[in-house]
Amino acid sequence: MQAPIYLALDFPTGEEALHFLRQHELAEVPVKVGMELFYREGPSIIHRLKENNHPIFLDLKLHDIPNTVKSAMRNLAGLDVDVLNVHALGGAKMIESAKEGLLLGAKNKIPKLIAVTMLTSMDEETVERDLKQPMELVAYALHLAELSSTAGADGVVCSPHEAASIKAACGPDFLTVTPGIRLAGTAKNDQHRIATPASARKMQADYLVVGRSVTAAADPKQAYKQVIEEWNDYDNYN
Repeated sequence: MQAPIYLALDFPTGEEALHFLRQHELAEVPVKVGMELFYREGPSIIHRLKENNHPIFLDLKLHDIPNTVKSAMRNLAGLDVDVLNVHALGGAKMIESAKEGLLLGAKNKIPKLIAVTMLTSMDEETVERDLKQPMELVAYALHLAELSSTAGADGVVCSPHEAASIKAACGPDFLTVTPGIRLAGTAKNDQHRIATPASARKMQADYLVVGRSVTAAADPKQAYKQVIEEWNDYDNYN
């Protein structure tokens, strides 16, 4: 079984992404395709990755009126990826409509529907200043997770630091997908609420999304192996 660790393919072009995977012998690893790559390449990059047996998390974070999201999800479901997502801030009706679209458009399997709670680039100051949100960030992320669960999502994208409280509120089968993963000694970049692979697992993350800690490493293959090692042997890491 593949380790539940999605490698973020944050590359400008499909050729660069595919070359990176070939060059560093990362065959068949789970990958995350985000806006930058999908908006450049479209469905063709999904088809090429599927030809190489990569499980795919298509990270487009849909956020629009319910009917538009339903139609978009109906189209995206036909790509036969493993995970798709929306912004939980779109509300319960939008999430319900996204689920309806997936059910209508799925061919071989129904992708997991994941709702983004609060971006890991946000901190308490940003939430208070920019969003004018009186709730503390963790409490607000939990509220969005509960809303998403009730609306039919299979899980949420959240910080590792919120995973345990979300599991407690929404049940053990409600998935927690956690970006902001950094190996020890690597830069935080624009992320604030981060964790190592081991600490994320201890905090009850189900899936990790790792990007620059691997893609910017001197030896990406070894860095990805280290992520897997820390995930599997989490009791022996901080």
